[in-house]
Amino acid sequence: MGSFFNDIRRYLFGWLGREFLIFLFFLAVAGIFWLMTTLNDNFEQELKMPLRLVNVPKNVVITSGENDTLRVTVHDKGISLITYLYKKTQPTIDLDFNRYARPDGTGSVPASDLLRLAASLLPASAKAMSVKAEAGHFTYNNGECKKVPVAYQGKVEPDMLYFISDIAYSPDSITIYASEQKLDSITKVYTEPIRGHGFRDSLTTTAQLQSIEGVKMVPSQVRVAFYTDMLTEVSIDDVPVVGINMPEGKVLRTFPAKLTVKFVTGMRNYQHITPADFLIVADYNELGNDSSAQCNVYLRQQPAGLQRVRLERDKVDYLIEVRSDK
Repeated sequence: MGSFFNDIRRYLFGWLGREFLIFLFFLAVAGIFWLMTTLNDNFEQELKMPLRLVNVPKNVVITSGENDTLRVTVHDKGISLITYLYKKTQPTIDLDFNRYARPDGTGSVPASDLLRLAASLLPASAKAMSVKAEAGHFTYNNGECKKVPVAYQGKVEPDMLYFISDIAYSPDSITIYASEQKLDSITKVYTEPIRGHGFRDSLTTTAQLQSIEGVKMVPSQVRVAFYTDMLTEVSIDDVPVVGINMPEGKVLRTFPAKLTVKFVTGMRNYQHITPADFLIVADYNELGNDSSAQCNVYLRQQPAGLQRVRLERDKVDYLIEVRSDK
């Protein structure tokens, strides 16, 4: 190993090595000269400058989105632009609320004002050429708000043998600030799309709420928990068949009088299900059009959280009894 480094040292300080080092030196000098010449030329560069509303009254709530950065195209020497780009802190443009707010709950700063304010914070050699038009617009209200529930959107699918038995939000409702018209039209706010696939245990995530123009949300994000349960095929026996649309004085008797309902659900959900949660009916209005001794039966009511619900049979024998009044 020592002989290897000795060979390298002899090469570097030998005749060929000295030539190579001299070449590298002049190459570096030429590179520095080229860089200094290039940076001394003028360029146009888009810079970002923070915006801030000042002199906002205490009873006013700014409801517009977080568009708090102005993008301005600046013409200046390259060295000055690099110095500005790599500053640790950028100068902030202050916008006077009282000057630009309108009575209708909106405010707009003209592009000419934004250009002038940006130019005042740039070096003397720089020239502000243009600004992006979307900056400088804001909406506000005087504290009008209401609470609305939260709902998720997206595609959340547990493992094949599981299903989502419950969804919990924390918080389950948020406060929104907006114009009276928008407050009246909003009944629910949604999260940004949530994705989940193939999980078995509960899935918990923090989701940003989907922004609405002119609406401020507090808080702007929620925690969403998806709870799963294992699917199982089960049944509930002894659910009675009930006659509907029966004329006065007539009674429907079916054979059998009670049926079994089969379905797929989670084990935890199944423990709370009873026959009273279902409603099986036979419609008297259908009997007059059917000369057979059987009638159709329908499942009209069932608890939530069930899949592939079906009756053990869709027809039953029946008898119409006429009740005699004494």
